[in-house]
Amino acid sequence: MTNPLRPLKTLGLIGGMSWESSLVYYQKLNQGVREQLGGLYSAPLLLASLEFAQIAELQHQGDWAQLEKLLVEAGQGLQGAGASALMIATNTMHKLYDPVAASLDIPVLHIAEATGRALVAAGCRRPLLLATAFTMEQDFYKGYLEQRFGLEVRVPESEDRAEVHRVIYEELCQGQVLPTSKARYQAIVAKDTQADSIIFGCTEVDLLVAAGDFDRPCFDSTRLHVEAGLAAILGERTDQRAQL
Repeated sequence: MTNPLRPLKTLGLIGGMSWESSLVYYQKLNQGVREQLGGLYSAPLLLASLEFAQIAELQHQGDWAQLEKLLVEAGQGLQGAGASALMIATNTMHKLYDPVAASLDIPVLHIAEATGRALVAAGCRRPLLLATAFTMEQDFYKGYLEQRFGLEVRVPESEDRAEVHRVIYEELCQGQVLPTSKARYQAIVAKDTQADSIIFGCTEVDLLVAAGDFDRPCFDSTRLHVEAGLAAILGERTDQRAQL
């Protein structure tokens, strides 16, 4: 007699921002399920892959109302298709986390929640955030970490923030991973001697650099978000507002 298959929850992903990082989510979620359960197990996923040229243009126009509409529609579509929980597979678009979560009846797993918990568990209090300019300069991400976890989130100086942002949009989101940009990121981090850790706060950053490239603990928001997604798929207790 064969053992019954373990039931898994279906996870929805709002991705395509960019598809390079959505590919990492898809790969790591499936690898994680296989590592946990073995055999032919894979992750039951629903993906809404948005068109990133449109998203990036609206971001730089500051049209967050239209972006909210697009994300809410995507989230409601995934919920209607059977998702038991949802992830927005990008740090920057967590600016719209609250309206998306409010529009749904399923948990939305916040990427900064997973990151903040890992930082606190490691005893790190002053992380340096590497991310898009939107994430580094606006309060939706830093404020979440500061208010919920009591962290002192640091960011590079203005010129370096612009360079971190440029590399993300002009290189990483277009499939270019350049050694010169890796060296630039390392130099930017080296300037901040007060930070006790580093947040890879854009889901593309880990395409360019890894923990071994720095002399301080690194927290990859993509990997940590994936771990929260795996818990949801496996029906384990999540680190968010609801338990599946």
